[in-house]
Amino acid sequence: MLIFNNQRELTAYLASVSQNKATVGFVPTMGALHQGHLSLLQESVARNPITVISIFVNPTQFNNPDDLAKYPRTLEADIAKIKTVSDAIIVYAPSVDDIYKGHPFSEHFDFDGLEHQMEGQFRPGHFDGVGTIVKRLFEIVKPNFAYFGEKDFQQLQIVRKMTEKEKLPVTIIGCPIFREPNGLAMSSRNERLTEAERAEAAIIYKTMTEAKKRFATQSAVAVTQWVKKVFAKHPKFTLEYFQIADEAALLPCIRKNKTKKYRAFIAVFVNNVRLIDTISLN
Repeated sequence: MLIFNNQRELTAYLASVSQNKATVGFVPTMGALHQGHLSLLQESVARNPITVISIFVNPTQFNNPDDLAKYPRTLEADIAKIKTVSDAIIVYAPSVDDIYKGHPFSEHFDFDGLEHQMEGQFRPGHFDGVGTIVKRLFEIVKPNFAYFGEKDFQQLQIVRKMTEKEKLPVTIIGCPIFREPNGLAMSSRNERLTEAERAEAAIIYKTMTEAKKRFATQSAVAVTQWVKKVFAKHPKFTLEYFQIADEAALLPCIRKNKTKKYRAFIAVFVNNVRLIDTISLN
């Protein structure tokens, strides 16, 4: 398995192996890999002769310094998991200096309003950080296809918009959410939960699936009020937001429109660990 920590060496190697026009698949991650990440790799390996995964905890997308400090960094374990998919996957694990040349910064992007909803309301500057690092990685890796999980659906739409507006020659592929046996969406942050908290967090997906059933016959407002009442009865959980929005513009659903696809989004704190999830409502 080839592991690069330097973008110059990575780009030189990719240039040498992609001369036969072989497609490059790319999976950008912040490490602490789980089965959801591995499923993205499996999709890329199945469809591309060359697959690259990046492992980089990007400081510019954290608006909470404590969250950045506590984010799990498990490179050796990550590499072992990658090998279970394929020993031919190329790993790019750069330093902050290698990416930002000693000066971490965020570009400012206009995502046509996608950045102002949900996560954007509670994490100011987050999507500028996401756009900056994804654009930078695309410039380094030069992939034909990039794979993202649908758990971060707002991020997925942001990346699609950024790729479109920046006219980057990359096709963005969204892949299904992987869940733990109790329904909890797989996330690197789950590692910070105790076993008891992890079990109790099943309430998130359980509530989302019930919200989907209710949305078939109730308004978005009624479903939202019901979700708020559910979490108000569980003091271990703090509901940051629950929102039903159309998938394309991510605007809140005021009145149902049969021509639109809707999705529910949620962010919940469990003992200061922030968990997000989403579910299609159509």
